[in-house]
Amino acid sequence: MSEPSPEVVLGLIQMSCVEEPRRNVEKAVEKARQAASDGAQIVCLQELFPSLYFCQTNDPKFFDLAEPVPGPTSELLGKLAKELGVAIVASLFERDGRDYYNTACVLDADGSFLGKYRKVHIPDDPRNYYSELFYFKPGNLGIKPFATKFAKVGVQVCWDQWFPEGARSLALQGAEIIFYPTAIGWQVVGQEELGKAEYQAWETVQRGHAISNTVFVAATNRTGREDHLNFWGGSFVADPLGRVLKRASHDREENLIVPVDLKTLAEVRKDWPFLTCRRTEEYSL
Repeated sequence: MSEPSPEVVLGLIQMSCVEEPRRNVEKAVEKARQAASDGAQIVCLQELFPSLYFCQTNDPKFFDLAEPVPGPTSELLGKLAKELGVAIVASLFERDGRDYYNTACVLDADGSFLGKYRKVHIPDDPRNYYSELFYFKPGNLGIKPFATKFAKVGVQVCWDQWFPEGARSLALQGAEIIFYPTAIGWQVVGQEELGKAEYQAWETVQRGHAISNTVFVAATNRTGREDHLNFWGGSFVADPLGRVLKRASHDREENLIVPVDLKTLAEVRKDWPFLTCRRTEEYSL
């Protein structure tokens, strides 16, 4: 296999969803085609993109949305990835026997299924409409990067973004870009100033992961109102200095097409060798 190019073009698909999964998948496929046409080489879809964010309530009927991974949707995306010559990061509701997970899979540009990551940190916050522990078991596959045709990528899912350990683990294993498929927003009825602060914290913590691990970070969020939540969009890509290279709007669907130069990683690490200066022998509790 030839060496990847130092420049990689990311395509983040920020979209709203409806109740019918088929329509959401069709929309995602259409938007992925457009992103590839615009030059994207790695396409990332938002968290649980085939459905509405059903975790606002505890209702057993939503378990019917789950599917095996690999399964029908990942196979469809694998064929699409091969057709377009792109890698795809996709977040799905996984059923594995009697267990259910919030799972992201990675499809390479030849259509191959590189593997999957199961969301490790599961929010249990029904008061704020994030009642995920009712639906998902915590991930049990570990945290590891995937070597796509274009770059070595890591994946964390939404709530994982608030914890530094996943990003650090991926960076130490050679990840160059960390993707965060996300579903997060403001409460429709809530304190406006608090909501603004939460949004700023959300972006800031991920930019911090980019800096402290000298990696690119790409967060893909959904947009639109669903029941009690108004998803704030704001998908973005940050470089290893924490600079936002491009940011999507809050209130509309958007394909964010962002070229990143992987040579930047080595250049920044010469000046800021955070990963090699760690003192793990001093970190024990």
